[in-house]
Amino acid sequence: MSLGDVLQDARRRQVAIGHFNVSDLVALKAVMESARELKTPVLVGTSEGERSFLGVSEIAAVVASLRRRLDHPIFLNADHTHSLKGAIEAAAAGFDMIGFDASSMPLEENIKLTRQVVEAVKSINPRIVIEGELGNIGTGSEIHDKVPESSRLLTNIEDAKDFVETTQIDVLAPAVGNMHGLLKAMISGSLKKRLDISRIREIANATGVPLTLHGGSGTDDGDFRRATLAGITIIHINTEIRLAWRRGLEVSLAESPDEVVPYRIYGGALKEIQMVVDNRLRLFSG
Repeated sequence: MSLGDVLQDARRRQVAIGHFNVSDLVALKAVMESARELKTPVLVGTSEGERSFLGVSEIAAVVASLRRRLDHPIFLNADHTHSLKGAIEAAAAGFDMIGFDASSMPLEENIKLTRQVVEAVKSINPRIVIEGELGNIGTGSEIHDKVPESSRLLTNIEDAKDFVETTQIDVLAPAVGNMHGLLKAMISGSLKKRLDISRIREIANATGVPLTLHGGSGTDDGDFRRATLAGITIIHINTEIRLAWRRGLEVSLAESPDEVVPYRIYGGALKEIQMVVDNRLRLFSG
């Protein structure tokens, strides 16, 4: 099945595909092993910064190799791509999805740039799924002191409908109460992100395309399920993965301060990330 087929099937069944950003092979291995164990499709995301570190062609080749060797539906997304050049580079390298993000631009400019990406990428491979983003949910999968004011603004329903129809994107990423990164109070779980479920449902009905929830880390579990039933088909988790990576690494180093073999040190990070991915995939699949 292509990624497009997987997304349409998930939308029909009212479940969500988990999307997990990776910065190294440790996280990629953890995501892949969890998805295989649960027998569920999964999306791996790499932002422009992550692609710069990993290599665009290199990460594409690794994911393609895993998909062939393990015969499992693992797909690769060029997450938050901000330029036409970057979108073309990822498409030529073999990415399954391009998440184009011109959301910081005025609506008309966002439409113009996104439409250019759709035309260019589809000419390379019409099966590549293209996501456009409309609305502001902040930047950076990091730890924040307070909620960015801009992330309080929700995507307008009529704007979303016009955006999808004009650009011809396959997937829309709206602002529906979500936010990139976590607040410090969210790390302990004492505070959760809450979503506007009715806005999700209205946007889904108006646009008729699968919706992506960016900034999913720290969201209330019940809201995840309600959002999926309302029209969310892809859910992004990044900050939780980064926290798990660091937490596992710190535990490994504390328990074995004299260890110098990298793959033994990385064992703690691998275990922690798998726990996060497993929990999220089970929740998203309903």
